[in-house]
Amino acid sequence: MAKNTYNKSGNNGNSYRKEKEPEEKKSIPKRRGNNRWERMTAAFSDPRMKLSLGLLLLFLSFFLSIAFISYLFTGKADQSMVGSVNETPIREAGAETENWLGVTGAFLAHWLIYKWFGIAAFLLIPILFLGGYKIVFKRELFPIGRMTQFSLFTAIWLSSLLGYLVLTTQQQEWLGFLSGGIGYELASFSHDLLGWGTLLLIAFALVVFIIYFFNVTTIRSFNVKINETIREIEEAGKEEVHIPEVPIVVPSQWNTIPTNNDPDLAKFAVAVDKVEKIPVEKPEVEPVGQSMHFETNLTTPKRDIPRKPTTEVAFSIEQPNIADIPLTTGSPIKTEIPFKIEDSLPITENIPVLPFDKDALPPDLPNYDPTLDLAHYQYPSLDLLDEQPIEKAHVSVEELEANKDKIVETLGHYGIGIASIKATIGPTVTLYEIIPEAGIRISKIKSLEDDIALSLAALGIRIIAPIPGKGTIGIEVPNKKREMVSIKSVMLSPAFQKSDKDLPVVMGKTISNEVFVTDLSKMPHLLMAGATGQGKSVGLNVVLASLIYKKHPSELKFVLVDPKKVELTLFNKIERHFLAKLPGDEDAIITDTKKVVHTLNSLCVEMDLRYDLLRDAECRNLKEYNTKFVNRRLNPEKGHRFLPYIVLVVDELADLMMTAGKEVEQPIARLAQLARAIGIHLVVATQRPSVNVITGIIKANFPARLSFKVTSKIDSRTILDTGGADQLVGQGDMLLMMGSEIIRLQCPFVKTEEVERICDFVGGQRGYPNAYQLPEFEGDDSGSGKEDIDLANRDSMFEEAARIIVQHQQGSTSLLQRRLKLGYNRAGRLIDQLEAAGIVGPFEGSKAREVLIPDEYSLEQLINKMNDDRK
Repeated sequence: MAKNTYNKSGNNGNSYRKEKEPEEKKSIPKRRGNNRWERMTAAFSDPRMKLSLGLLLLFLSFFLSIAFISYLFTGKADQSMVGSVNETPIREAGAETENWLGVTGAFLAHWLIYKWFGIAAFLLIPILFLGGYKIVFKRELFPIGRMTQFSLFTAIWLSSLLGYLVLTTQQQEWLGFLSGGIGYELASFSHDLLGWGTLLLIAFALVVFIIYFFNVTTIRSFNVKINETIREIEEAGKEEVHIPEVPIVVPSQWNTIPTNNDPDLAKFAVAVDKVEKIPVEKPEVEPVGQSMHFETNLTTPKRDIPRKPTTEVAFSIEQPNIADIPLTTGSPIKTEIPFKIEDSLPITENIPVLPFDKDALPPDLPNYDPTLDLAHYQYPSLDLLDEQPIEKAHVSVEELEANKDKIVETLGHYGIGIASIKATIGPTVTLYEIIPEAGIRISKIKSLEDDIALSLAALGIRIIAPIPGKGTIGIEVPNKKREMVSIKSVMLSPAFQKSDKDLPVVMGKTISNEVFVTDLSKMPHLLMAGATGQGKSVGLNVVLASLIYKKHPSELKFVLVDPKKVELTLFNKIERHFLAKLPGDEDAIITDTKKVVHTLNSLCVEMDLRYDLLRDAECRNLKEYNTKFVNRRLNPEKGHRFLPYIVLVVDELADLMMTAGKEVEQPIARLAQLARAIGIHLVVATQRPSVNVITGIIKANFPARLSFKVTSKIDSRTILDTGGADQLVGQGDMLLMMGSEIIRLQCPFVKTEEVERICDFVGGQRGYPNAYQLPEFEGDDSGSGKEDIDLANRDSMFEEAARIIVQHQQGSTSLLQRRLKLGYNRAGRLIDQLEAAGIVGPFEGSKAREVLIPDEYSLEQLINKMNDDRK
């Protein structure tokens, strides 16, 4: 039997035809070209293909939006990379690209904005978005045809207008991205023909577009049309549109009625069993089939009248009980469905309407902002820094030639031939890169360091054999006239201004005059060394100033340790903004050795507490934890809080190691080993990089080390594991070792007056009520006070031990062990009893306790008094 199918092409969807038998189909010849065209049409009519195409358009709209926005900030930096993208490997181009979407984003933004339409290229995005939205969601937010016309005209018109403005201002190099290449060329061509009349032409083009776009015939009709449009929109929301009764005739030859799987259903689907109060005129004959699908217009359909898409309504009627609606040949089914148009939303079937549960929704809260506590805080301005005169390092061509000849001559005396040599002038030194002839041993050149310095009459040279990453040997020769590198000049550089590092620190300028900015959180700790007067304290001030300029007080705290008591005093003014201290301490700058020990141990307690918070939050580092907290995924009621970075700065480690020794080394080593993941970073400086100050434990946990000029090769090897620091020229000349790489830098110079102005500016603003409080720490000797020891039950050797201590004026446990031949535990108990009696002072780390009794006569009086009290 022939199968009845729906005819898509005939009679407005109201007629049907029979399919021919397979034998008849085979008898009809088909051309190969038609089959290929039909396969292509079928492929593009596949719903999956349409959905994929729509999602692709939506993706492109979002992709271009991000790429265009990023271009406004990074376009200048990426311009050279895009120009040489065909000559540069993809990985290298991606590493150099600053656009947020990589090479592809930079390339598309460069062509669409810089080469074509300028900022008017943003108008291409709505076309892609509306097209994709219509394909995916089967509805239009806005007529895509009119939007395309409007966007394309506006893009060309706005590009031309901006092109004329760029042309007249003659700032194409800086403002060329506003108009793009198309706009600039159109404006240039028009300007050559009309001069300033180009503006009249641009205005005339806008008026003509408005006339055609809004179908304006007169100025008055334009106003009337606008008023009528507004009135129609207002009335459309108030009126209901009813579909008139349409007789539908069901042909008697139907044997099979299309089911819900028919792919040619119309735009909307209405389940009649979900619609209330639908009058149905029931015929007298029993029904045939199980379901019925049909299309109709609002008016009676005719064969020769095409349908209007805007008035079509499609119905899908599914009857759970077919006997209730019998069908008969030729009997019309009259339906009257009240239909209200609301924002052109389609009515879909089988979508359950759930009750709105307000309590089930998560609270609509914005992300937590830690800076709101000091919402009006202002970052320091670069105007607070002095404008230093720019004095470039002047190395004449004659000096370069003379140095080159002397180097070649000196090496030639020892039978070392040079294949090539070139020079790079830096602020402090000039780097001569040489390539020796084949067969020359590198160690032979390196051993001639002093001979080359003698021939050049230089203050001190440094040989790098070989230069990492290059097949050359470097000889650094100090310049006779050095360049002054000011802190303002390096902070004005894009490398520092645009830095997105967590803890950016500007270290200075390299040999190639590039500003070197590093991230303290990636180091993660810094060990500094240098002889007196070589720039170590200035380097610490540069580190602190860099962080203050880039971070908000809620994001960063300093713990400052200054045994010299004068170097970091200026930072007292920012106590309520950036400093952290122990509870109850009066001074935020820690100078007392005992308080230093307590502070370091307190930081260890803070470290343990932070690791507990990270464990509960299932985070691996501070950045992940703070991101979760800012997104309100952590509950403050469970102890979670926003954790700022903490930077511990120690100005003179050697003094602490002399006075406290192991008491200082142990917490510093523990912090250096574990604290990087929870945002505690150390900057430790010393002027004596000897092995008893920079111990093996400390050195192993400081992969980043910085050395100013030191006095001997031994000190250089101690701090850098290699020589070279003893050959520096001083005054900020330094070597920075990060991993296995050593970089020579010139540290920027910051005056004390500049640091004072920065601290005055920050300290003059409203701050927190108190400095950041570190957790309390109770030392091992905290429970050994006088109140914990019963002097009535003194040791039998108490008086003899007291006489030995007073006689030698040394409150040492080891002294009692040697003199009285005691074990350590009993000698320790005797020292505690002597402290409780007031004979020796409290515990002071590795130092011997202070003896409070000056002579034996005073001791006898004290002992007699204690014996009388005991009786």
